[in-house]
Amino acid sequence: MRAWALSNLCGLQTGIAPHVTDNDLWQNCYLVENEGVSMAIITADMKALIASHSLGYVATVNADGTPNLSPKATMVALDDTRIAFGDLRSPTTVANLKARPGMEINFIDVFARRGFRFRGTATYANRDSAEFRELLPHFSAWGDLADSFHGVIVLNVERALPVSSPAYDHGATEPELRAQWRQKYLDM
Repeated sequence: MRAWALSNLCGLQTGIAPHVTDNDLWQNCYLVENEGVSMAIITADMKALIASHSLGYVATVNADGTPNLSPKATMVALDDTRIAFGDLRSPTTVANLKARPGMEINFIDVFARRGFRFRGTATYANRDSAEFRELLPHFSAWGDLADSFHGVIVLNVERALPVSSPAYDHGATEPELRAQWRQKYLDM
């Protein structure tokens, strides 16, 4: 795949910032080829962040075109291309996805000031569907809470990108940021 094609798939352009290079495009956008269609891949590092920070911020679009941002705390990486969460109190998110299935989820390690963003198309598995019954075991860590799910939302990831604080651009290191932000939280 040519760098220009990769940059288009990742939504990046070389030169948009002095620190974004063609090499960055290859390293920072996670894609695999599946039957000729480019799909994002959820790497082991991404899965680890999702597992340890199950709170993801879900963005959808309301009927009037305004953004809807909703925190969801039952996230699981199902495999290398799908992330799911339970529908507990998600009427607006579900309504938006039924009409406009585009969705983005962001996960951030607040101490490291890094994370990942995942964009793709979402589907909804109703509680009474066979798909819901197949997905439910993935939520065993939530115990009885999973029994309250009205359904499960599954994001089919088409693009995955890293997110990091501008502090890294100015020479900060992860251990420094972790110590700084840990202390900030302890001081609250």
